[in-house]
Amino acid sequence: MVLGATPIGNLSDASPRLREIMASAHLIAAEDTRNFHHLAQGLGVRPTGRVMSLHEHNETHKISEVLEAVRDGATVLVVSDAGMPAVSDPGFPLVAAALDEGLLVTAVPGPSAVLTALALSGLPTGRFTFEGFLPRKAGERRKRLQALESEERTMVFFEAPHRLAAFLQSLLEVFGAERQIAVARELTKKFEEVRRGSVPELLAWAQDGVRGEIAVVVSGAQAPAAGKPEDHVGQVQQLITAGTRMKQAVAEVAEARGLKKRELYEAVLAARQQGEK
Repeated sequence: MVLGATPIGNLSDASPRLREIMASAHLIAAEDTRNFHHLAQGLGVRPTGRVMSLHEHNETHKISEVLEAVRDGATVLVVSDAGMPAVSDPGFPLVAAALDEGLLVTAVPGPSAVLTALALSGLPTGRFTFEGFLPRKAGERRKRLQALESEERTMVFFEAPHRLAAFLQSLLEVFGAERQIAVARELTKKFEEVRRGSVPELLAWAQDGVRGEIAVVVSGAQAPAAGKPEDHVGQVQQLITAGTRMKQAVAEVAEARGLKKRELYEAVLAARQQGEK
């Protein structure tokens, strides 16, 4: 079974490997069969295999059919409307079921809205987390954002254009006005646009309405100040009391708090000597 990454906008981004397997696969499981046929036509590809639908509403019922084809030796291509299947798109339950049976699952990599938006955002890319679509209801969306308020990694979200302003309003209420964000729309398409700035700035822009596929990249929370090594001796002592060796406890706390291990180790020893007096 092959997961095929399809273009997120520009058809020229389709890889030669994707074109080849679209033409040769025995079975193509597509999120929307009409969109797949339009893609094939646009790429000048004539599929020889059977095309079936596999979307969020029928996936659980179609899994057995797809896996049976894989067991019989068929090459099965799984595609979503754009990007990589199973990433905010149908495919994950199918992949999990195939792996549970020990069946081979591979991928034809390609376009990714997540990585494209992240790279174009101008925000730190070394560590990031993909959060996908947040709940539509304001209260549930706010709870999810509150759980991410102290997240230090850059965050990538997907959002529908007609809900972008509401999303940014929730972001402002929970994260505050200082966070830097980027809103990427219509990536790789003719009217591609990436707006960068603070939450209030982009909220004001979004109020007038936005069109197209949307990805929002949000800067992570600032790490708390490390403080003095002496301030964290108690944490080390708690780990030691719980059974952690002193050297390991010092290393864990130092890494978490951005401290130098040697300075924290010396502070722990000094505290012990003080306690013995």
